[in-house]
Amino acid sequence: MLTDWNPLLRQQFSQEYWAELQGFVQAERRISAVYPPDEEVYAALHLTAYADVKVLILGQDPYHGERQAHGLCFSVQRGVAIPPSLRNVYKELHSDLGLVPPNHGNLETWAKRGVLLLNAVLTVRSGNAGSHRNRGWETFTDEIIRLVNQKNERVVFILWGAFAQKKKPLIDLNTHYVIEAPHPSPLSAHRGFLGSRPFSRANQALVEAGRSEVDWALPHN
Repeated sequence: MLTDWNPLLRQQFSQEYWAELQGFVQAERRISAVYPPDEEVYAALHLTAYADVKVLILGQDPYHGERQAHGLCFSVQRGVAIPPSLRNVYKELHSDLGLVPPNHGNLETWAKRGVLLLNAVLTVRSGNAGSHRNRGWETFTDEIIRLVNQKNERVVFILWGAFAQKKKPLIDLNTHYVIEAPHPSPLSAHRGFLGSRPFSRANQALVEAGRSEVDWALPHN
């Protein structure tokens, strides 16, 4: 694992749950397509160094369609149709900040600007949403949330939907700032996600704590 996460997470790799989890994922890859590809499972940690985290957006598990998932929550590779949830994120980005969304769904630019795009579960079997839940990934990603919570400088945690909001007890609200809203999926976006202005609120919370804003503009090519 690259960047400065390795020493922080190294003790996880010697624990029993980790060996069982890796064995499970390897067995799944032998009998089915599993997403994202092996080399992209930890993309969120490769692209956003621990020292650079300003915002953490928490997703649930990866997209389960071919070529969609690439290790960042809500993000898909260029050339893949933009998923409905991300379309609503883009609608809110435009409404909140006036930014014209790109014609692709790749959010790597955010990751490189200090936005940790973390799924709670890091792998999924093709066509089977939630198939790798409760196998150990949550133990690992809860530790990532705890480590971010230990940072002395303010981090904004964006929790969309009931699943993400269950992680709120892991966050010290005296140091950090939490933005909660319904999930951006078409089933719930109109219940309060649209109009929640998470991007401007995140930047305001960062500036109030003496940190620089996130540039939320995405490249159009």
